[in-house]
Amino acid sequence: MTNEKEILEKYGKMVIRIAFTNVRNISDAEDTAQDVFLSLLVKRPYFESEAHQKAWLIRATINRCKNYTKSKWFSRTEPLSDTLNYLLPEESEVLAAVLALPQNYRNMIHLYYYEGYSINDISGLLRKNPATIGTWLSRGRQALKITLKGGFDNE
Repeated sequence: MTNEKEILEKYGKMVIRIAFTNVRNISDAEDTAQDVFLSLLVKRPYFESEAHQKAWLIRATINRCKNYTKSKWFSRTEPLSDTLNYLLPEESEVLAAVLALPQNYRNMIHLYYYEGYSINDISGLLRKNPATIGTWLSRGRQALKITLKGGFDNE
């Protein structure tokens, strides 16, 4: 479909963002992205379309992150803290709140709001029931609302 350099340029930042959402550390996110693209080069899967290619990259990234966070290495190490000083204070607060969510909720928030996928798209991508995706998204939103309520909600 497209060559490796074009794929990396087109989807590299997206893969790193998804990985960062899961592993919560930019160094580990970059390592995960490198593993995903290496896997793409080695396996050379056939893609029916660009959407299929993008879905494969997202799924591979999330799966790689799940394996990493379940590993003994991850559980026995203390991650480097990433400062979010480069963001505006309100953006930093929102990102910190999203990163504090459980992994499934973080993924739903990221795929829905940052990547622009619908609940049905995410359902197909992750091979989960749309109701499950909707529930995770709703619970993630609710947790963010509680965390960020100060100043954002006039209720």
